[in-house]
Amino acid sequence: MIVPLSVAPGTLESTMTEDLSPAERYAAARRRAAEQATALASFREMYDFGLDPFQIEACQALEAGKGVLVAAPTGSGKTIVGEFAVHLALEQGKKCFYTTPIKALSNQKYNDLCRRYGAPKVGLLTGDNSVNSDAPIVVMTTEVLRNMLYAGSQTLLGLGYVVMDEVHYLSDRFRGAVWEEVIIHLPESVTLVSLSATVSNAEEFGDWLDTVRGDTEVIVSEHRPVPLFQHVLAGRRMYDLFEEGEGHRKAVNPDLMRLARMEASRPMFQDRRRGRAMREADRERERRQRARVWTPSRPEVIERLDAEGLLPAITFIFSRAACEAAVQQCLYAGLRLNDEEARETVRALVEERTAHIAPEDLHVLGYYEWLEGLERGIAAHHAGMLPTFKEVVEELFVRGLVKAVFATETLALGINMPARSVVLEKLVKWNGEQHADITPGEYTQLTGRAGRRGIDVEGHAVVLWQRGMSPEHLAGLAGTRTYPLRSSFKPSYNMAVNLVEQFGRHRSRELLETSFAQFQADKSVVGISRQVQRNEEGLAGYREAMTCHLGDFEEYARLRRQLKDRETEIARQGAAQRRAEAAVALEKLKPGDVIHVPTGKYAGLALVLDPGLPAGRSDGHRGLEYQDGPRPLVLTAERQVKRLATMDFPVPVEPLERMRIPKSFNPRSPQSRRDLASALRTKAGHIPPERHRKRRSQAADDREIARLRAALRAHPCHGCNDREDHARWAERYHRLLRDTKQLEHRIEGRTNTIARTFDRIVALLTELDYLRGNEVTEHGKRLARLYGELDLLASECLRERVWEGLSPAELAACVSALVYEARVGDDAMAPKLPSGKAKAALGEMVRIWGRLDALEEEFRINQTEGVGQREPDLGFAWAAYMWAGGKGLDEVLNEAEMPAGDFVRWCKQVIDVLGQIAAAAPAEDSTVGKAARKAVDQLLRGVVAYSSVG
Repeated sequence: MIVPLSVAPGTLESTMTEDLSPAERYAAARRRAAEQATALASFREMYDFGLDPFQIEACQALEAGKGVLVAAPTGSGKTIVGEFAVHLALEQGKKCFYTTPIKALSNQKYNDLCRRYGAPKVGLLTGDNSVNSDAPIVVMTTEVLRNMLYAGSQTLLGLGYVVMDEVHYLSDRFRGAVWEEVIIHLPESVTLVSLSATVSNAEEFGDWLDTVRGDTEVIVSEHRPVPLFQHVLAGRRMYDLFEEGEGHRKAVNPDLMRLARMEASRPMFQDRRRGRAMREADRERERRQRARVWTPSRPEVIERLDAEGLLPAITFIFSRAACEAAVQQCLYAGLRLNDEEARETVRALVEERTAHIAPEDLHVLGYYEWLEGLERGIAAHHAGMLPTFKEVVEELFVRGLVKAVFATETLALGINMPARSVVLEKLVKWNGEQHADITPGEYTQLTGRAGRRGIDVEGHAVVLWQRGMSPEHLAGLAGTRTYPLRSSFKPSYNMAVNLVEQFGRHRSRELLETSFAQFQADKSVVGISRQVQRNEEGLAGYREAMTCHLGDFEEYARLRRQLKDRETEIARQGAAQRRAEAAVALEKLKPGDVIHVPTGKYAGLALVLDPGLPAGRSDGHRGLEYQDGPRPLVLTAERQVKRLATMDFPVPVEPLERMRIPKSFNPRSPQSRRDLASALRTKAGHIPPERHRKRRSQAADDREIARLRAALRAHPCHGCNDREDHARWAERYHRLLRDTKQLEHRIEGRTNTIARTFDRIVALLTELDYLRGNEVTEHGKRLARLYGELDLLASECLRERVWEGLSPAELAACVSALVYEARVGDDAMAPKLPSGKAKAALGEMVRIWGRLDALEEEFRINQTEGVGQREPDLGFAWAAYMWAGGKGLDEVLNEAEMPAGDFVRWCKQVIDVLGQIAAAAPAEDSTVGKAARKAVDQLLRGVVAYSSVG
């Protein structure tokens, strides 16, 4: 029960107080006085609204000296608890660090705290900004705090509280380990405030925090302050997803179920007139004529939401290009969501915020099209946009001057940009490898933006109808409010040398065993052990069921399995031999060869543009791109340029013809592809593909197969009338035995997994002379200052003086290969590279990576588990070289063929690593440090130099 802070005469509380005895009234007065004397009472006076029960509970636990984990829905006000930690730190004369997962969120929080406490009391530290870092309150990205802890920074002195906002980020497979590193290594005297989305295993995470951080209170709230209503928009009608059932139970709307059944029974329309795909406009017209419902267009959706009073809205589209296209579609449809006064306000604000951008760059950045959309109240928001443009969109949206935003899912990650409605176009997205259904957790994060506290009475999530949609599946996504938090913690090379330097090998190993990853692995072993016991009981039953009165049926079943395995092995050997022959044939291909691709998606006539042989094959390292053999880049007769794999060639391929590839051929030009494909069809379209005859099976001549067949026929159980019945039980026995052994292997594998990986990393670092027992060598101390995915490769390049003598622009090109990762596959020509020293240095970097890759294989360090060095990507080297060399934005973006936002982001990451290299490079007899500092200055100009903070 929360006792009121004051009791006014004549109120219910005063009446209740009058009914108490004198002793009880005295005790109540003491409680009120005690509460008014707390830090929470003075904190509550700073806000013009009352706190929710979960916020009060968390703040009281903090004031009592406990750590807290707060798990609550998006928009419920978790950050109030973080701000109370800031308040406590200032009252107690201590420091508070407020950490966030992304720079945009750090910038936003910095501005919020400056408004509340004044700029002199608040600092900011991100990868590319440092403002007032000695202030009592410092907002920073989590990586900055991790680096401080390893460096033993003086800024940590007097630290009393650390707030970890969006702590559920520790599930992120690329960056999640940083959160656990911070939690494990923070001094015991620091109180930790963890703020998370609603996760289903908050208690488990709280138990772990209790283990590593001491007394931690877990506060879970699943209450949304603004209720969320779910809808499906189909054609002209907006359906509620749920209807109230008996006892307030939610049931899927039966109208939606009928609609799904009706659509499922309706045959898909095919254009029989032409036997090929119709034009989009024709197909849309036909679909609307033949169906009662359709997927509304983007302008139709916005108009419908506007008519229903459901704007402002965020429409999530899982593609940057589609977000930009959506804005254009709304403009072409003549949508206007702002009046003339709002248009003028928008234009004034945009001109003020973009005044720093050079006029010649505005056209390159698509400024005028972007401004037209903003003036009409429509905008896109995605990572490919210039940071300035994104920040303007966020500000205008919060102020109600932009009412429709088309965004990728990155907007859902913490940015304070709530809307009245959220629209999801599809329930499928590309996850980097394939198109996959969005998870309940992702659905919760996306729809959590709907409903603005203090503005909206209710929020609305609208999913657009798609043919084949399952209302039950959507209801499952909407009904699952939480998702589990899974650790993605893995040791790295940098982590290993930093831990050994601070704690020694033995203590470091013990520290890693306290990670949340190991905590979860140890708990999961209990369930697996129970399953093993159940399996063993099942095995006894199966053994009894397969008993044969004529002999040992287990022995007979073993002979059958051996025969089957041998036949499979022979078939596999034959397939491997055919693949090897096909690979040899592929290696003989030359640019200009005309071939017939025998199978796969691109089967048919093709022209070889590049044989796709791995560079440096003689090194013998396992290249990620070419580990399965040559990968020729071809132009198909259908005008597609694709890089094929060996699986497209199950049989050897021979050139049918030769063609000259024009020097002017550009694979990115549709006209170029069309002309060359036409010439290809003219040259070789009439040549039939070579037919391959089937070979005699090797199994017919195999002695071991003949022996096993004879042994089967001679076995007593072979003549049993119930032989096949026994065999079925034997097969079940064998399958269960195999599963049981796998479970036992998993138990062995999950015990001390993190420590075993650490041991292998330490062994490799010892081999390379970064560590000698508990001693960190000079090379190791250099590695300790290099953070990033390719930390060891960067250290080896410094050690082998690969970058000595390079100009600042050349060094920027080389360093870009350490950070850049292409968003798409390798279906393109080799990237353009700077000539001279830079090209030689990039080649040497790839050679060093090959040596490290082979070494990792030897030490069983598995890159697929998130440990190890990926191959450096040279795709940004030319752009970094040009920009550092002073070229204009127009020229660089045209050459790089990349959005401005991506270009700026990669430049800032290159700048970050260049700063690390400048600090780690040898001070004497080395030009690298000086070149790195100059490269930072040369990159940090124009659109890259802009910062919204201050």
